Amino acid sequence: MKTINLKRTNISLYPDSTRVLLRPFHFMSGQRTSEICAHVLALSEDDADSLLGQLWAEFGGRHKNIREFFRRRFEEVHPYLLSDVALSPERSLLIGGYFTHEYSFEAAALFNPSIVPHPDQSHLAAGAQRFVLSLRATGEGHISSITFRAGVVDISGNVLIDAPTGYSLGPEHVSDAAFEKCLFERKLRELNLIGAFSREVLKLLGEPFTLEELRASINRAAKDLRAHDLETEKVAKKTLALAQSCFEVQFDAGSCLSERVLFPYTAVQSHGIEDARFVLFQDDDGARTYYATFTAYDGKEIQPQFLETPDFLHFKFATLHGPAVRNKGMALFPRKIKGLYAMLSRQDYENIYVMFSDHLHLWRQKQLLLGPKFPWEFIQMGNCGSPIETERGWLVLSHGVGPMRKYCIGAFLLDGDDPTKVIGRLRDPLIVPNEDEREGYVPNVVYSCGSLLHGGQLIIPYGTSDHATTFATVPLDEVLAAMQ
Repeated sequence: MKTINLKRTNISLYPDSTRVLLRPFHFMSGQRTSEICAHVLALSEDDADSLLGQLWAEFGGRHKNIREFFRRRFEEVHPYLLSDVALSPERSLLIGGYFTHEYSFEAAALFNPSIVPHPDQSHLAAGAQRFVLSLRATGEGHISSITFRAGVVDISGNVLIDAPTGYSLGPEHVSDAAFEKCLFERKLRELNLIGAFSREVLKLLGEPFTLEELRASINRAAKDLRAHDLETEKVAKKTLALAQSCFEVQFDAGSCLSERVLFPYTAVQSHGIEDARFVLFQDDDGARTYYATFTAYDGKEIQPQFLETPDFLHFKFATLHGPAVRNKGMALFPRKIKGLYAMLSRQDYENIYVMFSDHLHLWRQKQLLLGPKFPWEFIQMGNCGSPIETERGWLVLSHGVGPMRKYCIGAFLLDGDDPTKVIGRLRDPLIVPNEDEREGYVPNVVYSCGSLLHGGQLIIPYGTSDHATTFATVPLDEVLAAMQ
């Protein structure tokens, strides 16, 4: 094998427990919520003002939006107030404070990064490129979210990361997000939910429609069809769940990229949104959109999901459907191939597959691409992010698992016109965990969710032992020359 001059950088991103996010503090029962509200209502006005002042003094400087968050939390628990007495704004905010807590979202780990070009490439030195780095942040209860950093790679391939600000914030939920009726019907068919009741629901809907309009349509269809049996209720519940798994969020336009945190929102995401693989996708008309596949986890089962954003401010979430949507580690090609979307996947915990579809959310067909061949990948293979287009073909970084469950990063090459053909493969790993990288939450692991090609250099961010993140750079031509 020809020599590959891989260079590790001196960049290390470690989890930081001081980065905290405001989160709702929930209690197990409505009765307990009412009791706490009653305690706060019983305080004198002076005591309530004093307590609120203490909260501002202790936490006000740690969060940009704490007052608004307290106000929203008060509105959410207001139904549990067993009193119609008018409350002062200060007491309302104090009640909101009792139902809020700080969550250290990256206290345990900051790893499994992906990297894409930044939407803003202005005011850079010649030959430099600004990028967005996404990271899996893990905190209390092993709940994972997506956080971001910005940085620049210069003309020589040197990587610089912007320091994060001292603030973190979540997005606002977009309550009036619209659904495409035709796509929604296709997804209902994939879930075997099409019948007389669902057809009536669809008939009553406009194009497009909102979640509230869907609720109204379900209620109207049940009334018109006099359908109140258990099977109808089951279909209605699953139809609503499908809609609720597709939602939109919006960050404050004045926020910095490093402040934005995509935290689990739905029930299927309740224990984490993991290992986002971002890609800058170019459509046939030249339009460019950032897409990402990720894994939602509810504590028992995983579900492959999808998000899109034009600017890292507004995000649309969706669940992927179809018989080929299985397992983890799906990675989208950055453009269509012969008129179809293309995706890498792992169907069986061992091999790598390629899939094609006419829609980003629906995947039915799969084809085996390659399986373990070398000792360092005998246990399992998977991708390390979306394929990168080169003059020689599609370069794919992969991960392989060998003895002692050691994860290494390798690479293979697919034909540029027909990515079902493997035309090259590294015999030896590109990155093996060294002595500084092998210790962590999960020892002996290096793993990436996406790399960047810049000026002939491959920029590889990667997680180390499911704990921290670092970077390596390597000349593209040396990787390609070493392919067998």
